[in-house]
Amino acid sequence: MNPAVDAFLITIPPLVVYLTVGLVVGIESLGVPLPGEIVLVSAALLSSRHELEVSPGWIALAAVGGAVIGDSIGYAIGRRYGMGLFVWAGRKMPRHFGPSHVAAAERLFARWGMLAVFFGRFIALLRIFAGPLAGALRMHYPRFLIANVLGGICWAAGTTFAVYFLGIVAERWLQRFSWIGLVVAVIAGLTIGAVVKRRTARLVEDEG
Repeated sequence: MNPAVDAFLITIPPLVVYLTVGLVVGIESLGVPLPGEIVLVSAALLSSRHELEVSPGWIALAAVGGAVIGDSIGYAIGRRYGMGLFVWAGRKMPRHFGPSHVAAAERLFARWGMLAVFFGRFIALLRIFAGPLAGALRMHYPRFLIANVLGGICWAAGTTFAVYFLGIVAERWLQRFSWIGLVVAVIAGLTIGAVVKRRTARLVEDEG
């Protein structure tokens, strides 16, 4: 056991964890490229440490709230400024909003509609595009909201509880290592980031 690490983790108020998850996921859903999935995975792993009193249910709820609210604000911004918003974003952040990314996301939305919003929650490219692009393309808001809420629930709750139970299993097998949650969080985050990056590149290539 590592008393220093345990002492540090125990000092983190659960409310701070929930607010961090909701804020990061919300800002990412708004259209700003942040590591929302990595933050969610890390928080879910912390919740598997029972002595920290961090609830996986509240983490999932915070992530759902951040996803729905962030996407809705992004929708309003996209509806207000239209496709010109992505031209501006492409100049500022070409790695995330380059012409090929915007074109691929636009074709996916035109082809799949609500399904693009739902499954976009699981793909980095569409997760930051979903709200603003749906607004810019004038998708009917009630339809967008339904897909947004369902996608947010499946993504947030599914990820949180899958990682939570994985953390419990890991803790049982590796009880001697108090830092296992942090190590797994880093490894899981890097793995997820690599997988999402490859999936996004392949998606852009296929739709390009």
